[in-house]
Amino acid sequence: MLLVQSGLGAASWNVLTEGAATSLDISFGWATNLISLVVLVAWIPLRELPGLGTLLNVAIVGFAADATATVLPDPQGPLAEIGYLALGLVALAFFDALYLGAQFGSGPRDGIMTGLVRLTRLPVAIVRTGIEVAVACAGWLLGGTVGVGTVLIALCMGPLVGCFLPRVAVRLPAVSAP
Repeated sequence: MLLVQSGLGAASWNVLTEGAATSLDISFGWATNLISLVVLVAWIPLRELPGLGTLLNVAIVGFAADATATVLPDPQGPLAEIGYLALGLVALAFFDALYLGAQFGSGPRDGIMTGLVRLTRLPVAIVRTGIEVAVACAGWLLGGTVGVGTVLIALCMGPLVGCFLPRVAVRLPAVSAP
């Protein structure tokens, strides 16, 4: 919600969510949950497996977004808007890497990324950036708001997640086949 309320352009998935919410006349939180369910279908060809993190992401993130929107004050002035954008971008990338690194299952949106990274063997930064740009464009076509912040987020999320993830990932022991 920091990114949304910065007014400088929200994250790509938020642009898609805003566009879907507007198009379907539903709340931002409900649109978040609906998109989560639709994106889970895309996991099938990627052969991604859900985990506890997947279920919690679907159940909690949309409602948390709605709740945060009710208590987060509007930024007062351009410096506060830039602060919301910068803090929101770094926090989103860090916490994204943190929960992915816990290895309890990725959220629906991140499962697309992890599946494509696994299948293509491309770096997280490249795959995530491609997804962010594609999703922002789709959201814009649905009526979502794109701003300079959206472009910055789309171009920086991949490299930031790629930077944070190896530093916070839990190393699981290798399991040998029986």
